[in-house]
Amino acid sequence: MRAVLRVRGKTDLLLVLLFTAGFAALPVFALVPSLWGFAAASAVSYLADEALHARSPGFVRRLAALQLTRTMRFAARTVMLLALADRMNAPGAVLVAGLAVFSAHFALVMLYSALHRAIRARRVLPVAVRNLDMSGAGIPQSPPASLYRRFLRKLLHLDLPAHAGLLAALATGTWYPAGIGFALTAALPLAAVLALLGQYRRALRTPRRDEVIAEVNRQLAGYRPEVALYFSFAAVSRDFMYQVNMWIETLEQLDRRPLIILREQASFRHLSRTWIPVLCVPKADDLAELDLPDVRVVLYPGNAGKNVHMLRVAEAKHVFIGHGDSDKLASSNRVSKVYDEIWVAGRAGRDRYQRVRHAISDEAIVEVGRPQLSPIRLHADHTPGPLPVVLYAPTWEGWSDDDCHTSLIPMGVPLVERLLAENVRVIYKPHPLTGRRSREAAEADRAIRAMLRADNEQREAAQTEAAVAAARPRLQEIQARLDELAGRHGGDYTQQTRDARIPDRDGTAEWQELHAEWHRIFWESRGPIRHNVILKPLPTLYECFNQADILISDVSSVVADFVAGLKPYVLTNAQDLPDDEFRAAYTTAGGAYLLDRDCTRLPEILRSVREPRHDPMAPHRRTLKEYVLGPDRPTSMERFNAAVNALADRATAEKAEPALKVLIDPALGVREAVPSAGRDESSAPRRHDPSRLPAR
Repeated sequence: MRAVLRVRGKTDLLLVLLFTAGFAALPVFALVPSLWGFAAASAVSYLADEALHARSPGFVRRLAALQLTRTMRFAARTVMLLALADRMNAPGAVLVAGLAVFSAHFALVMLYSALHRAIRARRVLPVAVRNLDMSGAGIPQSPPASLYRRFLRKLLHLDLPAHAGLLAALATGTWYPAGIGFALTAALPLAAVLALLGQYRRALRTPRRDEVIAEVNRQLAGYRPEVALYFSFAAVSRDFMYQVNMWIETLEQLDRRPLIILREQASFRHLSRTWIPVLCVPKADDLAELDLPDVRVVLYPGNAGKNVHMLRVAEAKHVFIGHGDSDKLASSNRVSKVYDEIWVAGRAGRDRYQRVRHAISDEAIVEVGRPQLSPIRLHADHTPGPLPVVLYAPTWEGWSDDDCHTSLIPMGVPLVERLLAENVRVIYKPHPLTGRRSREAAEADRAIRAMLRADNEQREAAQTEAAVAAARPRLQEIQARLDELAGRHGGDYTQQTRDARIPDRDGTAEWQELHAEWHRIFWESRGPIRHNVILKPLPTLYECFNQADILISDVSSVVADFVAGLKPYVLTNAQDLPDDEFRAAYTTAGGAYLLDRDCTRLPEILRSVREPRHDPMAPHRRTLKEYVLGPDRPTSMERFNAAVNALADRATAEKAEPALKVLIDPALGVREAVPSAGRDESSAPRRHDPSRLPAR
């Protein structure tokens, strides 16, 4: 019961109490009987139910797990209404008509649900597409949102005319209102079913699997991708898609034509804006039927089981690029041996893999830098505010207790308490997966947010809240336009594929300008002293870097990226290991201040911000930056692009090598080996040709 009642705040708790009281009162008022009491309880149950769907969907899901689904709740309300009518001596004909109408209503709801399911099944495509022209596929228009989206919620509420009519009839003693309500409740869902039948006929024109794949292959033949970014994750959500989004701008700057291949359709919802063609292929059999003869390099930002479906492509070279450079064990995994090469940021990454003995050869490791880090401003270009700005960005708890590197559980709450006592401004940005596995981490996360919210209420003037409220409409307007540019619009994945077109790449400038404006408005409206809890993709992590004077974090790729700006940073040493032992274990600790579990060193550490001349770790950070991220020249983008070109040329050359044709005499065995016919011209190495990219 405790799990069912777990809600977010006082308002949600009040709604739960109203919801419970409303439903509990229905049988009481039906049996008493009390018409006006029943009408009030029914109204409360309706309204509280709707409000909980909007404000506390988790509570509603827990009700459904107890078989108290929305349909069951509506059915219970209807049964109580008929019981009330019987107790108030309604005529038998009215009771029979009511029972027939409500039964027909639920039967039509079931029929509508079956049609909706059939349409959805018919509209499933083997490949979802973005940024290729799919107008020739013949995919029919999606059903109108009024008929297709949240249909159950709309249909069940069509019982309201019958409910209101019967209550009015019981109140007045005349039965015409009941007849009118019954007629509406019967006719409206019937009309909806007939309308959806027309949509089902349209859905039957959805092209077959082989027709869709053939059209995708025609589009790919025109584009001829050479580099593919491949991503899969079992539980794709916004929390994981950062692993893809961080590489998009890098891919867009390559000499070779890029392609993005996703394996879970939910990824589309959180994919950032790009002009690069994107394919989402959930099934391995469908992936195998895609024609990708020119792809020479496949890049993998994560290790996932479905990677094997792409690794089987022998003509391409497979590269693990990861989604960050850290001292975690996952950043030097033996699984990486399945790839042809592993690309790391700098020498630190190479040394980390070499510690995995007998697994990864030195020749398979290539240092390419971190092209994503260009937006990070240098420490010398940073202008401090009236209060020191501390960015606390803990990592998450990991997949098992053995992997738990987060400081949230052992020291997160006391750390923030000490920061507030030091009179600093805190930007709190937890890892997107925080609390997914550990209840202790989730509780610490909630406690920190509550502390920062309470401190804001004490330190903020009314005008700060007014500025935040005034900025909200413009921020929402910009966000809506960013979503539109990113292709995150309404409609199912089939509709998005139907609407897929070759994009106008001039939209990149608008995207960047809107991003810059969003961040400017956001930080200006928050003022110089407000704490900020960052849980959404905007503001970005690197924009938080640019606001901060110092970072406090755990062993993670966040630290390696922060090193690029040369600002002071702190690593949490929750186990209170000796400094020398901790620095020997973790490369990024070489330029860090180390914070003990009790945070006794915090005042001295903050001197590096309050008194910039007192920053003894500054020279160590400069040395560490090149060791972890590589040299500044050539740039990371130039090194990454060169690595792609070199590996693509190597793959092309190997594919073009003539195979040995063996002539066998059955009696004498092998007589001779001669070169077979060489490859055709299409296999020859090609450099980037702008004319083959999507038109502007």
